[in-house]
Amino acid sequence: MIPPPCFDGLPPVAAEVARGVTRLFCRQDLFAICEVPLPNGRRADLMGIDPKGQLTIVEIKVSKADLTTDAKWTDYLEYCDRFFWAVPPHLSALCEEERFLPGEAGLIVADRYDAAICRAAAHRPLAPARRKAETLRFARRAARRLSAQLDPSMGFDR
Repeated sequence: MIPPPCFDGLPPVAAEVARGVTRLFCRQDLFAICEVPLPNGRRADLMGIDPKGQLTIVEIKVSKADLTTDAKWTDYLEYCDRFFWAVPPHLSALCEEERFLPGEAGLIVADRYDAAICRAAAHRPLAPARRKAETLRFARRAARRLSAQLDPSMGFDR
């Protein structure tokens, strides 16, 4: 089974924002995979790992309605060292509202070509046992996805 593309079924701008964020992260030696299921049943749009093993989750929002009605995003915080919103330029001002915890959550403004960190994310280190579990899940998911690309008969696990 060939893996479906990331953000399949969403507006194309979601994949464009993800592409810009991915380019930014690459320059920072941080590499991400898309649509990562978390143990609590949520799904991170992007989850990345840096050379020190620190995990970053990025929640992509491309419409005002989607951004302002999201009440589940705080469920991601227990699975990462840093959390960012990633939005196209026209939504960046909304992320300054207190409900988006500007003291905790970072802000990345992105398009299909690049991205910029407009607000740094607070660093909240994971507990060692959680870090080990999440790093192992991240590595195995990335390896399984790569294996499925090489041999579709292995199946694909989002």
